[in-house]
Amino acid sequence: MKKIIIINGPNLNLLGVREKNIYGSQDFLSFFEELKQRYLAVDLSYFQSNHEGEIIDKLHEIGFSYDGVVLNAGAYTHTSVAIGDAIAGITTPVVEVHISNVHKREAFRHHSYLAPNCVGVICGFGLNSYKLGIDSFL
Repeated sequence: MKKIIIINGPNLNLLGVREKNIYGSQDFLSFFEELKQRYLAVDLSYFQSNHEGEIIDKLHEIGFSYDGVVLNAGAYTHTSVAIGDAIAGITTPVVEVHISNVHKREAFRHHSYLAPNCVGVICGFGLNSYKLGIDSFL
């Protein structure tokens, strides 16, 4: 059984209540329950933090034993050299995902410090971006 973790960064705990026109109206925990039902043959886990160091610590913790990471680092995507370095330092492959199409948004969101160390980037498919990320490991 493949072990895959979804890691969400800052403000993604507010899905379903924040900026619904961008992020939709479904909360992530109910979506995660749907994912677990869809991927019964996957050991799927979830972690969310609004703190950069906690995300780095989680990557270090699972980064040599999991089969994949689906990472939506939120705004840290565009600011965190440290998370990019953490991805480079582990052997577990990471797919960067975004709910919105970051290239249709503010210019600062067009650059990712994570992407050079990820196996791929998925953006703009709403919560389905996570499904595509999981599928990439299967």
